[in-house]
Amino acid sequence: ASGPAYVFWFVEQLEASALALGLAPKTARLLALETVLGAAKLAAGSAEAPAVLRQRVTSKGGTTAAALKVFADAGMAESFRRAVQAASRRGAELGAMFGKDSGQD
Repeated sequence: ASGPAYVFWFVEQLEASALALGLAPKTARLLALETVLGAAKLAAGSAEAPAVLRQRVTSKGGTTAAALKVFADAGMAESFRRAVQAASRRGAELGAMFGKDSGQD
């Protein structure tokens, strides 16, 4: 399954960005991991859609809104969709090559 790699990549980017801001390596890693763990726990414990949770933690004109605007302007949602589609296509290709569609790498 590809999903865990997507999350690891996101953690990697959070950590690298924190390092670029001057945080100590240990702090950068902890911040990245705690961010993902905290968000996952919040989502798992809520009946609300992730979009609603995102809106709740995003203050209009705040730091989160500024970051999300950069993501939107860069077309990250579309890039993510294309990446998932590419993984799906490759899974189908591998399945055809090996006579089954396992969905696994």
